[in-house]
Amino acid sequence: MSPELLGFLLLAAFFVAIFAGFPIAFTLLFLSLVFGYAAFGDIVFYLSVFHTIGIMKEQVLVAVPLFIFMGYLLEEGGLMERLFHALRMLLGPLPGSLYVAVLFTATVFGIASGTVGATVAVVGIMAAPTMVRAGYSARLSAGAITAGGSLGILIPPSVMLVVMGPMMGVPVIDLYAASFGPGFLLSGIFIVWTVARSLIDPRLGPPLPPEERAVPPRALLRELSLGMLPHLVLTVVTLGPILLGMATPTEAAAVGVVGTAIMALCYRTLSWKQFKSAVLLTAQQSSMMFFLAVASNIFGAVFTHLGSATAMTQTLLALPLPPFGILLVVMLLLFLLGWPFEWPTLVFVFVPLVQPAIMALNIDPLWFAVLVAVNFQTTFLSPPLATAAYYLKAVAPDWTLTDIHWGMAEFMVLQLIGLLIVMLFPEIGLWFPHWLYGK
Repeated sequence: MSPELLGFLLLAAFFVAIFAGFPIAFTLLFLSLVFGYAAFGDIVFYLSVFHTIGIMKEQVLVAVPLFIFMGYLLEEGGLMERLFHALRMLLGPLPGSLYVAVLFTATVFGIASGTVGATVAVVGIMAAPTMVRAGYSARLSAGAITAGGSLGILIPPSVMLVVMGPMMGVPVIDLYAASFGPGFLLSGIFIVWTVARSLIDPRLGPPLPPEERAVPPRALLRELSLGMLPHLVLTVVTLGPILLGMATPTEAAAVGVVGTAIMALCYRTLSWKQFKSAVLLTAQQSSMMFFLAVASNIFGAVFTHLGSATAMTQTLLALPLPPFGILLVVMLLLFLLGWPFEWPTLVFVFVPLVQPAIMALNIDPLWFAVLVAVNFQTTFLSPPLATAAYYLKAVAPDWTLTDIHWGMAEFMVLQLIGLLIVMLFPEIGLWFPHWLYGK
């Protein structure tokens, strides 16, 4: 049997094992060692150690647990309620006002936290009961909350972008700068969609009754200011130094954690129990992600040394399509893989398999990384995994999973439209890093 064929058997065995229900990280490691030993003998163990050390030397990955911790502190500390309720009062007379408040709040929270689970949970806790009482559509409400929450994985300081940078050979600061345009584009598309639907059919998002928004202008301005202040400060102290080259993502993340903790204490919204919960959740998620990073790196090394990666690249390049057509095929493939797999698996396992073909076409690696990031945002809304649905269901038990999934489906279509727009107009993602760094 040729080494290339053995590599594709390794990939097939991985799919079979995952769909059979085996844990992804352990499956990757076990299959890599078994197939690698069959092909190379003892060398596979030296190869595994070498690539494990290589991952451990990626200093930027230290920022991952820090940003995760910051997101959980924001969630546990409850620093979003004031902003949401102020926007709710301010926009109350407009049809679909709660949709706008949800999406704006989720966008701001995504900039501050960089995680999806925390954003969906916090916004769901705040918004779902209010939307039910106001008579809003359960499906459109669930779609707005989950889609808005998914923006946290795309808009900096996204944990996914920190991971993608070293894996794709793109500086994290460039990736941060390039992700603002697509992130705000998607947020705008979501807001326009919900408002348009509410204007066409007012039953989907009726204005709030006057008695629920009877707040003096001075009090409203105070609540809006206090709601925006924590996130404005966090944005300045974390993203500002990163984008200006004054600090690494790791250093800025550390400052962000300290700033979040101080503000939560000042607002008196963070208890010792909540702090311990944030620490535990951060440790669990970070350890899982790093173990997956090590296992997938070993898997990729074995797959590459078998020659299967080269064969896959040559197959993609041999397709009778122009470069943009091949890019569309790759995007479609990654989108479909996002249905059964979460973004860490896609970043660690599948992106390294298709990236060589894209690089051979002389496509801008930063633009490709941005397209991949926008694509992977859909993984939180695509069944059967659709993790955002379960985050929301946990905090909004009155909504059925059927309604949540149907609501998410229309926003997933909107995200694909946004992805196509970024593909057709690359400057949406590239203008800011070009202007900021003169590249």
